[in-house]
Formats: sequence, C-alpha cells, structure tokens
Amino acid sequence: MKNDSEIFKDIIQWDIKTWSKALPFWQKNVSIKSEMRALAIGEREGGISLWLALQGVNVVCTDYNDFPKETTQLHKRHNVSDRIYYENGVDLADLSKFPSSSFDLVVFKSVLGALSKKEKQQKAFEEMKRVLKPGGAILFAENSKGSKLHSVFRKKFIKWNSYWRYLDYKRDQDLFVGFSSVKLTTSGFTAVFGRTEKQRSVLAAFDRIINPILPPSFNYVVFGVLTK
Repeated sequence: MKNDSEIFKDIIQWDIKTWSKALPFWQKNVSIKSEMRALAIGEREGGISLWLALQGVNVVCTDYNDFPKETTQLHKRHNVSDRIYYENGVDLADLSKFPSSSFDLVVFKSVLGALSKKEKQQKAFEEMKRVLKPGGAILFAENSKGSKLHSVFRKKFIKWNSYWRYLDYKRDQDLFVGFSSVKLTTSGFTAVFGRTEKQRSVLAAFDRIINPILPPSFNYVVFGVLTK
C-alpha cells in the first residue's frame, strides 16, 4: 500500500502523525493477507476499513449508529467498495450477531473508552476473542490515560471526558488475559495539546525525540496486537 500523506489522512483522519504509528506496529506483529476476513468496529468514518481493504482484506465495517454518506464515498473514491460490507447497530460489548470463529482480524480505533466501565470493556474483549478464528488477532489503537497533565487537559477541554474510560497502561493488563500473545506499545505526549492538525504534527515531531525517555504509561495512545 502506498504510504502517502493523503492516504494516511483518509485512514487516520485526526492527530495523524501520532495515531498513524499504529499501522506499522500492527503490520510488524501480524501477517495481514489478501482475502482475510476482518471485523472493523466503531467505523463511522471508515478509515480503518479503508486501510484493510487496500490490502485485499474483506471487511465488515460496523458502527453503533448509521453511516454518513461520506463513509461509502470514501471507499468508492479508493475503489475498495467491493471488499466492504456495512453493518450498523453493532455494540462492541455485544457481537452476538456474528458467529464464533468467523474473523481473521478484529480491528478498532478510539472506541473502547465509550463503554465507560471496565466491566464492559472486559466483555468487549471476550466478545472480540470469541468471534476470532484460532490464531486470529485483535488490532487496536486506543486512548490511554497518560499523565496527570493529560487528565487535567481532558477534564477542561474534552467534552466526552465525563463518560470516557481511558485505558490505564499499568492497571488494565488484566483485560488481555487469555490471549496467546500480547504485544503493546504507546506513543504521544505533547501532540494532543495541539488545537489544529498542523500544531499536532509539529508537536508529534517533538514527541519522537522525548518518547524514548518517557515511561510508556505517560503517553496518551496505546497500540495493541492480541493473538487468540
């Protein structure tokens, strides 16, 4: 897949420099092959479904709400509509409409926190594991609790902060129990404070310098590959 900035923009959509680091991390830790079947969750804007379809993966693109027309238009523009099937009304913690062992991959980005409670997040991982084929993998990029500075910033500026449950890199490792392999990494410290995409891009360059000396738990995004 061509790694140009326009494709990254269509796939990641916001805070691109930081969140796009998920893609090479996923590709490093799982072999993504043409004709695989993937379940993409929380895909209102369709970016991760696009990324998968560009690699020849057949995608069930899902969201809890109806899809806006821009989502299907995005996929048509990249000529991948024939690989994508749309399904709304899908709750991450209740995948009962999908049979067990039916997907090679389950993928989501910035969705888990909306479940609000750790118990529901645990149920979500159990459901995702259930629908995976043996040897299949969950690929995720999710908002992490980060530092105290991030908590203060979110409380003041993020409108959904009151109900969003951020993953705690140190205390939430038990969510991944039962998988044969767990690969995690984190990224991003200052970029989230940018108010425009240009500002976030500049700050992400600074993050690349300081990231090696920061504890993983200080970063505000966590990437994961969980293999069944």
